[in-house]
Amino acid sequence: MSALSIPTPIYHPPLEPYLTILHQERDFLVLDKPSGLLSVPGRHPALSDSLATRVQKQFPEALMIHRLDKDTSGVVLMSLNRKAHALIANQFAERTTQKFYVAEVWGNVKEDSGLVDLPLCIDTDNKPCHHVDHANGKPAQSRWQVLSRGADTTRLQLSPLTGRTHQLRVHMKAIGHVILGDEFYATGEALTRADRLMLHAEEITFQHPDGGMVTFRAPCPF
Repeated sequence: MSALSIPTPIYHPPLEPYLTILHQERDFLVLDKPSGLLSVPGRHPALSDSLATRVQKQFPEALMIHRLDKDTSGVVLMSLNRKAHALIANQFAERTTQKFYVAEVWGNVKEDSGLVDLPLCIDTDNKPCHHVDHANGKPAQSRWQVLSRGADTTRLQLSPLTGRTHQLRVHMKAIGHVILGDEFYATGEALTRADRLMLHAEEITFQHPDGGMVTFRAPCPF
């Protein structure tokens, strides 16, 4: 089936701000992706607008190093030359980068911190969702720490130790504290409480191509 024969998807990416560059230098860009914008274009022509295509209008040589889900906001890196791309992308492959997210989840999390260690894979009966699967899933680990507690929600700092699709979203659901506004995994009031997915990639640390560790942050918008 060709992309043109697929029903037109509903996609309304935000236009303001159109592009937020947090940091720019010779080797890479640090960007703040808004919620609702794809990291890279989808297959259907209606999904052509993305962070990558917006950046490449200004920096044609830019390449996406890693991605965030459409509804997740926050820090994204793009390289400006192939040498830098290989050096930084390898750190993601080797899991030597450090990433911190902020999430608002449903319910009162009792403990102050913890580790979720549950294997994940695609839910073949409910694509594109993923789920915990002890028989067929790939290893996935996520650390979490409570930042604050509300009446019926909890604000967490999340750190994925692996990079599975929807990892933080599925892990939070698995421990009984789904992320607010998650159209794939939340239901009822947990879904309607927020008008967006309450997940933001706030901070990333990696080794600069010239050596030395660097950290970049995108302020949480919620």
